[in-house]
Amino acid sequence: MTAYYLTTPIFYVNAQPHLGHAYSTVVADAVCRYQRLLGKDVRFQTGTDEHGDKIVHAAEDAEVSVKEYVDKISAMFKAAWPPLAIVPDTFVRTTDPAHMAVVQGILQQVYDQGDIYFSEYTGLYCKGCEQFLTEKELVDGKCPDHLTEPAKISEQNYFFRMSKYQEWLIDHISKHPEFITPERYRNEVLSFLKEPLEDLCISRPTTRLTWGIPLPFDSRFVTYVWFDALINYLSGLDYPAGEDFARYWPVAEHVIAKDILKPHAIYWPTMLKAMGLEPYQRLHVHGYWNMNETKMSKSLGNVVRPGELVAEFGADSVRYFLLREMSFGLDAGFSKEALMARHNSDLTNDLGNLFSRSLTMVKNFAASVVPQPGMPSAQDQELAEAALAMLGQYREHLDHFAFHRALAAVWEVISRANKYIVSTQPWELVKDPQQAAQLSTVLYTLLETLRLITLTLHPIMPETAAKMAEALGVAGETSLTDCGVWGRLVPGRAITPGAQLFPRLQQEVKDKPQPQKNKTMKEPASEKTPSPEATPEAEGLISFDAFQNLELRVAEIVAAEKIAKSDRLLKLTVKAPEERTIVAGIAQHYQPEELVGRQVIIVANLKPAKLMGVASHGMVLAAKEGDRLVLSAVSGPVANGSRVA
Repeated sequence: MTAYYLTTPIFYVNAQPHLGHAYSTVVADAVCRYQRLLGKDVRFQTGTDEHGDKIVHAAEDAEVSVKEYVDKISAMFKAAWPPLAIVPDTFVRTTDPAHMAVVQGILQQVYDQGDIYFSEYTGLYCKGCEQFLTEKELVDGKCPDHLTEPAKISEQNYFFRMSKYQEWLIDHISKHPEFITPERYRNEVLSFLKEPLEDLCISRPTTRLTWGIPLPFDSRFVTYVWFDALINYLSGLDYPAGEDFARYWPVAEHVIAKDILKPHAIYWPTMLKAMGLEPYQRLHVHGYWNMNETKMSKSLGNVVRPGELVAEFGADSVRYFLLREMSFGLDAGFSKEALMARHNSDLTNDLGNLFSRSLTMVKNFAASVVPQPGMPSAQDQELAEAALAMLGQYREHLDHFAFHRALAAVWEVISRANKYIVSTQPWELVKDPQQAAQLSTVLYTLLETLRLITLTLHPIMPETAAKMAEALGVAGETSLTDCGVWGRLVPGRAITPGAQLFPRLQQEVKDKPQPQKNKTMKEPASEKTPSPEATPEAEGLISFDAFQNLELRVAEIVAAEKIAKSDRLLKLTVKAPEERTIVAGIAQHYQPEELVGRQVIIVANLKPAKLMGVASHGMVLAAKEGDRLVLSAVSGPVANGSRVA
């Protein structure tokens, strides 16, 4: 069995987990689940980085010992992942004795071979990054990540001869284009390497910092962040003699955010070269989640807690949003409104509606068993071929961490399947015994399409995929190779429709206070006798002349689409007989594809109004009964624009 090893960064415990940490870890978890679908032996590692200045200061602020503080925050990280359905195989802490022993062993080895030396250094030190920055890396004199000016400090320390390996690193990156992905970050690293590399400071004197791993060759110093933290990728595999190291390190890959690109793309490979080890296979670099166009960061205080999102939206909705919304490598904006829109549109309307409608029809029209399909029509084959083609696109995109594209391919098939239901009309086929074979073929085609969709969702939304697989009777079938073919569902197998996959979420909107009428400005009551129209018995009635002013027409819907950021509104293009746009609040009751071709009744002479930025020229009439809404129509086809009287 082929091995696969993927890590997240180990997260710094100077503050609680936030959405940026969750994204890195969801990505790694999804990729590991995908690799398991391919039949690989997967090792997934994460953990916490627990040494350094900032942690000491955080513990002081919390008025607890450093050990007590790191134990508490590390436990928070470990507890943050199960609610998101994240299941790492290994959780490394840099305070673990086994890790500390590996670090000291490596430090001694590199020191003995002459690649660590003692010297004095003066430079610009960013406390937030806990590293020295060059003038070139500053933006307006400030650290680009923490927006603070670094302090100029001079200090005697130990240094790693990183410059010795610069040419080797340039050559390795040039010969292995997949070493750093996406390509923009590879180019960024190569651009940085055009300038001479400075040697890397790897220690801090104990006069300034004692919370760290002591250097084995000089107890007056502790090792500095990167010669401690980065080594977790080895210590978690029982380096140097463990079986796990021999099996998994040759296939190692890392997931990081772009703020730690330099340590992972430059420091870490040169450290490995100095140790006599081959570098990792690939480094996958993602962008930032922004709030109001500013990086989400614990240092800036604009964080979102993943646990709160899970409590509000559910784990699978959060996982789906994170993977669908961000183009891996680029920055993305976060808002709860966008998350709710994805939930209600993609998950409730598209996936949830398809699953519910399909299984309900199997229950009602096929006694809740997989029907025996007949000879497929061209339309049936078209959907089957699209579903199989999607599997290839899905694999291609996930192999390159293009989650948004993989999911777009899946949702294209979901959209096709919803349109397939509208065009085949199983509810009409069931009325004609002569169409029984065709009905069975349609239902079977829908079930097989859902089975393949379920297969693709296991890495993305594991809880939802498990529910779908259980309902379809395919629980445990999780091999893309074996199960990614058409026709595996056995006729006669029981189907068990369950609860709705994704209940619609309602956004809380506070009612605006109604302006109070100023009683002091009220006009005095008229002394005249009230007209019949003003009597209580006539209140709410309109005259025939007023009704004649209302222009009702028959209109044909020629196009329909959802309006972004609204779960209630659809944009309709109608002919009445002129073409016009009408915004209708019917999205919770009708899918766009089932409206095209319908004739409805509209109010044609309403003043135009702008809704969600779209100008609406009229109103579609509908009847409402409780939660049910039904569009008005005429009993037979008439010319578009015909008046209703």
